[in-house]
Amino acid sequence: MRVVMFGYQTWGHRTLQALLDSEHDVVTVVTHPRSEHAYEKIWSDSVADLAEKHGIPVIIRNRPDDALYDLLAEAAPDIIVANNWRTWIPPRIYDLPRHGTLNIHDSLLPAYAGFSPLIWALVNGEKEVGVTAHLMDEELDAGDIVVQRAVAVGPTDTATDLFHRTVDLIAPVTVEALGLIASGQTAFTPQDRSKASFFHKRAEEDIRIDWNWPAEDLERLVRAQSAPYPAAFTYHRGQRVEIVSAVVSQGRYGGTPGRVFYREGDGVVIVAGADARHGRNRGLAITRVRTADGRELPATEYFTSMGGYLTGRP
Repeated sequence: MRVVMFGYQTWGHRTLQALLDSEHDVVTVVTHPRSEHAYEKIWSDSVADLAEKHGIPVIIRNRPDDALYDLLAEAAPDIIVANNWRTWIPPRIYDLPRHGTLNIHDSLLPAYAGFSPLIWALVNGEKEVGVTAHLMDEELDAGDIVVQRAVAVGPTDTATDLFHRTVDLIAPVTVEALGLIASGQTAFTPQDRSKASFFHKRAEEDIRIDWNWPAEDLERLVRAQSAPYPAAFTYHRGQRVEIVSAVVSQGRYGGTPGRVFYREGDGVVIVAGADARHGRNRGLAITRVRTADGRELPATEYFTSMGGYLTGRP
């Protein structure tokens, strides 16, 4: 099939490479301009560079427009394949090819449509994550599922671990889905919209630690914001401190959320949970921190004395 590919960052790069390695013919690539957004500089393999290396025409757009429609109509694709395209694709474009548009999304749809699905899923304690190839329709990430593959989330996995595990699914999922479509299959699995969830882009506010959260949730937040993502942060004595690593405490600690309370093993326990006053909660045992000047050190060295509070703002 003649394929037009819409994509960006490493997800788009892996998709384009899968298409180049397949029996299909990539006739045009559409990608976004480079961005300085914190999350868009991560996993930023260039779709444009890969396309140009293989002599494929590249169109740079932030969002589709009339001129793009005309160029795509001239390219006459049998199908569009999209992965990590960051803006709305209108119906006259996604319906332009005879087979429509196949979108590759890094979640187990219908859950975690939208943005940063791996991070949100890890924060929320999901047991599996994965990749879904679905046909695009008028609602974002809501079309019929062609192929879906899952991987397990381990108890110490970080978002970076899950990225590497799921990005390796892109090629087989894409190629299998295209094979089914090329074979003439048209009946695929409708999404159960009663199970749908939609998440926004990650931003500074999403990595600010709220000590009213249970320690189990905070520990997952720290893992979800593993390097190279921006680390979860808090404030100590008015200074920003990033939490590089942490575990849920062995003991139960009562008091006021955010209290710097007790040394336990290699960590310093912070009281956590809105109902911590009852003394039934685990705390978050911070093991490594990064200070405002970029120094990374064990929490037991940073917290030279117990007492005081960690807060959401200076």
